[in-house]
Amino acid sequence: MNPSGVTLQPVEGVKNLIAVGSGKGGVGKTTVSVNLAIALAAQGHKVGLMDADVYGPNVPLMMGTRANPHAIGERIQPIESHGVKLMSMGFLSPGDKPLIWRGPMLHSVMQQFLRGVDWGQLDYLLIDLPPGTGDVQLSLVQTVPINGAVVVTTPSEVAMEDARKAVRMFEQVKTPIVGLVENMSYLVGPGGEHIDVFGQGGGRRMAEAMNIPFLVELPLDPKVRIGGDSGAPAALNPLGAGAAFHELATKVNDAMAGLSKKAGPKITLED
Repeated sequence: MNPSGVTLQPVEGVKNLIAVGSGKGGVGKTTVSVNLAIALAAQGHKVGLMDADVYGPNVPLMMGTRANPHAIGERIQPIESHGVKLMSMGFLSPGDKPLIWRGPMLHSVMQQFLRGVDWGQLDYLLIDLPPGTGDVQLSLVQTVPINGAVVVTTPSEVAMEDARKAVRMFEQVKTPIVGLVENMSYLVGPGGEHIDVFGQGGGRRMAEAMNIPFLVELPLDPKVRIGGDSGAPAALNPLGAGAAFHELATKVNDAMAGLSKKAGPKITLED
C-alpha cells in the first residue's frame, strides 16, 4: 500500500480516467467497455481504451484489429480502431499462448500501459479491468487517480454478489462510483416480449440498496454478440442494438461532468 496521503499522479493528457469493473467474469464487462468507448467517441469525445485484462485480452478481437504497436522514441503508439485509441496485451502477445505472471510483472505492464503509451489528449481513458479485486486493480488504484468507476453486473444474485465487492473496493480506495450497469437484463422474444433469463430488476435494487446511481439496462441481444465477435461492435450504429450503449455514454458523460464539479483536492490513497 502507498503511505497515507501520497498524491497519485494523473496520466498526462487524460482528463477523465474511468475504470470498468465487475468483480466477476462472464457478465460482459469487456463488451460494455468496448461499446461505451465507441459510443463516447461517436458523441464527439476523444477516447482511449486500455485493456487491463492481461490474462484474457479480448479488446483487439472486439475492436477488429490485430495491428502491432510501434514506438516513437520511448513512447508506444496506441492502435486506433473505430475512432478509439487502444492498448492491450493482445497486441503484444497475440495468439493462444497464455501469460503466466505474478503480481510484480502485472504492476510493471500496467505502468507501461499508463505511462509509456502516447495517449495524447483524451477526454476519456477507459480501463477494462480483469474480473475480481486482485493485483491489477490494486496496482492501478495505488498509482493513478481514477476519476470514476462503472460497475457491470447481470440481474442474477451470483453476479451481484461479486459486483457488490467491486463497489466496496472502489469505495474503500475513494474512487467515485459513476454507476451500475445491468447487462443481459432481458431477452426480447419473437413477439417483442421481455424474457428474464437471469432474473428481473436485480441491478436496480442493488444500486438503490448501495446508494449508487443505476445507469442502464442492456438487453441480451444476439447482435451485440455478433458485433463483438466480428470486430464491428453494436455501438457503431446508434440505433437498434447500439442504442442502449449510446444512452449509457450520455449518462456516463453527464455523471462525470457532475463529479468534476464536486471534485475537491487531488485523490489520495489512504491506508
